Amino acid sequence: MALDPNDPVDAIALAWTTERPGTNVASIGIVTRIWHAAKLLGEDRTRTLAAAGADAAILDLLSVLRRSGEPYRLTTRELADATLVSAGAISQRVARAERDGLVTRTTRADGSRKVDVELTAAGHALVERLVDRVLDRESELVARLSESQQAELAELLRLLLDGLHAELGDRRLGQVGDGLTRD
Repeated sequence: MALDPNDPVDAIALAWTTERPGTNVASIGIVTRIWHAAKLLGEDRTRTLAAAGADAAILDLLSVLRRSGEPYRLTTRELADATLVSAGAISQRVARAERDGLVTRTTRADGSRKVDVELTAAGHALVERLVDRVLDRESELVARLSESQQAELAELLRLLLDGLHAELGDRRLGQVGDGLTRD
């Protein structure tokens, strides 16, 4: 496929080809577009959540609890593992969610140091509302692709991610930039 000098990403590849003939620029059209798409989608998700009075950290916490199934309860260690944040960061998230009445936190009576975190009715209602808003919005954003194109792109991205995980490791899901900074 020919590079289009009017396309900003192709223009980067063309500039490298001009300045450094023989440079392998094949990945630029993929990687740069994925990074740009992730940035745009992340910013839009942030705006969508802010409009609903939440943020990504709270959505992440509540979503992990909601997806765990009834009784929507996990230990703080399980939450930290599932959200890819440190124990200290999960403790801060849980404290904030508890203060807002979205979760309850209880120490186990068995003498262990384990702390259980459970969704409250308010937390359950909020995560249901947030998930609908976020997923509906993201469906709108990819709707310019036909259903078959969406399925093809999802499969191609699955193959790419499988290869990346084989090469780089860590199959857990996170957010853009998680490897760079931790909260």
